[in-house]
Amino acid sequence: MDDADLYIDLYIYYRVRDEDAAVLRERILAAQQVLAREHRVAGELKRRPGSKDGLQTWMEVYPRASEAFGDAVERAFAGTGITALLASPRHIEVFTDLA
Repeated sequence: MDDADLYIDLYIYYRVRDEDAAVLRERILAAQQVLAREHRVAGELKRRPGSKDGLQTWMEVYPRASEAFGDAVERAFAGTGITALLASPRHIEVFTDLA
């Protein structure tokens, strides 16, 4: 497989305070709509069931994206106020399919 054919799955997880969940959800979904329209990558927003000590664990999933897509995610989220609503840093993991 040539590098031009390489796709990644991007996983971004972080913690969210219960009281910030509704506002954060709307902002992330709006950013994901922009990403889907501009990059044709349909993002998913997931969360671990329940909360612990007032915190929820959330995950964004972006399947079959280009290697440069992570930069596009950061640009889409810049200026949205999302970072101020997070209770932890965003952790980014990249996976590829096994050949």
